[in-house]
Amino acid sequence: MLMHKLDETLPGAFNPSPEFIARMESFQKEVAKAGVLLAAEGLCETSKGATRITVTGGKTTVTDGPFTETKELIAGFALLDVRSQEEAVEWGRRFADVFAETIGEVEVDVRKVFEMPEGGHPA
Repeated sequence: MLMHKLDETLPGAFNPSPEFIARMESFQKEVAKAGVLLAAEGLCETSKGATRITVTGGKTTVTDGPFTETKELIAGFALLDVRSQEEAVEWGRRFADVFAETIGEVEVDVRKVFEMPEGGHPA
């Protein structure tokens, strides 16, 4: 999974330009053509509907957004089915380039998705 983070306090962070949208569409078409794209979506800013659920010491707290105390939030993702970590990192670099060339800076996490073993019990 490729996840990109944005600082939603920056003006325009969650208002993509037409240039950005065109570059992201191009990236998504390329990943789809390579046969590795499972899903890709952007997320709305937290003022447009977000809830954070926190459990600490057995107490559950539900907080509605926006989350002004949190600067970097996951703002979107791409879920890929690749053969290796190296391939995931290469796609991650290209994913980051889409942002770098239009927004200027971004942080992208490349994470392996945990797969439940057959039978439903972790090893």
